[in-house]
Amino acid sequence: MLTVEHVTKKYGDFTALEELSLTFTEGVYGLLAPNGAGKTTLIKMLTTLLFPTAGQILWNGTEINALGARYRDVLGYLPQQFGYYKNDTPRQFLRYLAALKGVPRAQTEKRIDELLSLVSLSDAADKKMKKFSGGMLQRVGIAQAMLNDPKLLILDEPTAGLDPKERVRFRNIIHSLAQDRIVILSTHIVSDIETIAHQVVMLRDHRLYCCEPPQSICSGLRGKVCELPAEVEVHVPHLLLGERQDAEGALHRLICETPPPGARVVAPTLEDVFLYVYQ
Repeated sequence: MLTVEHVTKKYGDFTALEELSLTFTEGVYGLLAPNGAGKTTLIKMLTTLLFPTAGQILWNGTEINALGARYRDVLGYLPQQFGYYKNDTPRQFLRYLAALKGVPRAQTEKRIDELLSLVSLSDAADKKMKKFSGGMLQRVGIAQAMLNDPKLLILDEPTAGLDPKERVRFRNIIHSLAQDRIVILSTHIVSDIETIAHQVVMLRDHRLYCCEPPQSICSGLRGKVCELPAEVEVHVPHLLLGERQDAEGALHRLICETPPPGARVVAPTLEDVFLYVYQ
């Protein structure tokens, strides 16, 4: 269990996070907030790359900085951009990182084969990574994060720049990994976490806004999200969420306390909540 207790992080006079308290158990947690809200700061503190100004972070009841290498033994981390040697193959790269992470040599080859299969790179295991697409490189990144079979897997903006097919493949991989470990996925791409996150952590104004299942978060807007033809004028206060096309033409999607005449009430999505919360 990973526990964040009253954590505050300041950079001089600027407060990046304030009085943050969270408890993580097995499952997928989506860390959702706009850019600049403190997601990466939190991730870096959870991975011991930064230290809280106040408060503490505990792994199974012990402060993570006191655990030192023992904490990093249970930690897998994929940063937004990870360094790699372009002329290496995935197999060579994973052997190198396995040595750095202290994976026993007798287990290394078997573990690498298992992970390359997991991320669907067995056929490319001995090809140079300089020829890889962004999605293939991200899959290598997941493999390296899993080398030590971590109990805590942290992924920072892992789907940025990936095409829809690679993002679906990534979500499937994460879902399979979350059966017996904590997975924390930081992103501002709502669709990446809407279908796989057991809990969604939202930050606002550098504080915790909520930590709830997606369905629970969306229920707060039930009956308030509606669609109506784009040409219809609306004379009541509303928040325009966006526009989409259907067979009958353009539709506006909006939030109103009382749906206007002619509007069709629809089920709220996590994206609707995101736009509503962050305006």
